[in-house]
Amino acid sequence: MKLSRSVSWFLLAFGVWSWFIWITFAKNLLKDGSGLAFDDAGDPTTYFWVHLLLAVTSFLLGTAVGVIGFRGVRALRRERSQG
Repeated sequence: MKLSRSVSWFLLAFGVWSWFIWITFAKNLLKDGSGLAFDDAGDPTTYFWVHLLLAVTSFLLGTAVGVIGFRGVRALRRERSQG
């Protein structure tokens, strides 16, 4: 399948954006002082584990989408240079 230039760049940008957003979220989750992520004893709560799972899943999906976009951009550049 051949992706258009705009779709390739969108997927690549989405992958980068996903990493940026979820790294920021994970850092904030680890520093949480509100009592949501960690209980009074400092142990992780269910909220922490669910949101950590969301972050890891989003890292993986963002990486996959970004790689697809990167490959599309790279293929278009190769095609343009050959043709």
